[in-house]
Amino acid sequence: MAIPRLLVVDDDAETRSMLTQFLRQNGFIALPCQDEASIHQQMSAGRVDLILLDVMLGDENGVEICARLRTEQEVPIILVSALSADHQRMAGYEVGADDYIAKPFNPDLLLARVRAVLQRAHRSSSLAYRRRISTLRFAGWTYLGKKDEVISPDGVQVSLSRRETGLLKVFLANPHIPLTREEIATALDVTGEGEAQPEASGRAIDVLVGRLRTKIEANPKEPRLFRTERGVGYVISVDVETGEPE
Repeated sequence: MAIPRLLVVDDDAETRSMLTQFLRQNGFIALPCQDEASIHQQMSAGRVDLILLDVMLGDENGVEICARLRTEQEVPIILVSALSADHQRMAGYEVGADDYIAKPFNPDLLLARVRAVLQRAHRSSSLAYRRRISTLRFAGWTYLGKKDEVISPDGVQVSLSRRETGLLKVFLANPHIPLTREEIATALDVTGEGEAQPEASGRAIDVLVGRLRTKIEANPKEPRLFRTERGVGYVISVDVETGEPE
């Protein structure tokens, strides 16, 4: 249930802001970047699931940046450019771009292409990931993915409802990343359409977080694991470690 974390790389502030806001409204964590240095800064700060990379970045070239990223990263990259001739598209694919979108574009088309690339990346790694990782540990607690069980530091199984378990998995998939209530609601969406369900939005998320705290926090009134991030929403503020299947 990790919320896709995207980088929007464009040297034009208005375009960068517009795309970032559009992607956030459609269920993604979208972070603005203006150059190669800011890309590396964001990647060192946390997980990145896809980079939306403009080809023309002032003095920098997106195709060259893509080539350099490919030497060290497997993160999906979509190139965006007003240059749409066949040889220009091929130059992008040859350096490892996953897709190439020509400007101007329909925002809904961009959204469809982003989701398609993410789905391809997810399918290629999901089976290996499930075989390798089914146990998550945080602050002495253990989540057993195969059994959908939560074990306390004392070794006692704690009973969580389906929604509480879903919320816990959202937090564990996004450690140290502040999440808005809308992002949490979207991640809990069981339809897979990327839209928050009415019963999972707003005040309902606050209530759900409160219930999870009462079962896992030592002191729910002064939470240390699932903290309120003022002006944003909530964040799991401890490291999450993966383990071998049990």
